[in-house]
Amino acid sequence: MKPAPFDYVAPRTVEEAVDHLTRHGADARVLAGGQSLVRLMNTRLATPAVLVDINRIDGLDGIALENGSLRIGALARQRAAELSEVVHNEASLLAQASAHVAHASVRRRGTVVGSIAFADPSAELPAALLALDGEAIVTGPDSERTVAAADLFTGAFETSLREGELISAIRVPRRPDAGAAWTEVARREGDLPVCGAGALVTLDANGAIASARIALCGVGATPVRAMAVEEALTGAEPTEDAIVAAAERAARDLDPPSDPHGSAAYRRHLAVAMTRRSVLRAAERAREGAANA
Repeated sequence: MKPAPFDYVAPRTVEEAVDHLTRHGADARVLAGGQSLVRLMNTRLATPAVLVDINRIDGLDGIALENGSLRIGALARQRAAELSEVVHNEASLLAQASAHVAHASVRRRGTVVGSIAFADPSAELPAALLALDGEAIVTGPDSERTVAAADLFTGAFETSLREGELISAIRVPRRPDAGAAWTEVARREGDLPVCGAGALVTLDANGAIASARIALCGVGATPVRAMAVEEALTGAEPTEDAIVAAAERAARDLDPPSDPHGSAAYRRHLAVAMTRRSVLRAAERAREGAANA
């Protein structure tokens, strides 16, 4: 099958892209990496009337520290984030999650921001952004605004973006002191995970857990924070027994889907198992970082 007929525009500035998106409204879609969008167009599950290709806009592919945060532009490829030294040093969870996206050939074209804007509830990068307490820099017809990850994802493949807006970059706080780990289970290598979990753990001066942030994918209509686990871990010693006990809370309040890839009960089981593994690894890395400081 081939895509339905569509018009194609290739703006040279963000302002021009926003103008096209505003003019065409819901009939327009942004094309960056296209690894998800084009597949849907080829099966006619997506039938945009206008494609707004932003690949010719200069300056959107940067990955850099900016005012104490890590900024990743809308055209930065997933493979670039995976291999970036600054991402590894300042927001390791994002680099780890990027390495799990599909296959290297896909990551060379797919963009970090594109995956986040696509808002697939099973995808790694939206959950990583949520765990990192990141935000989207959104450019629209009237102004630029920031949207916290917790407010960005509103449903499966849905975001709080308004008509005419696009995500020009994401920004995450520097977390060089945190141990980070991403774990997931997929039916085959390169498939979207049935369930994935990202964890950030920081220790206090006495070696206890000062804070923990855990986000899950594949267990709801949006990425999900495991807040009950975070609360149980805060102030606890980072022992295996304490982490295993806290991880049992990961399935609380979850309402995961059942589909051919896994039942709701199986996804709840995986939520606990992936949380346990990611927190154990993140805590170990936090201890290693403190020992080397």
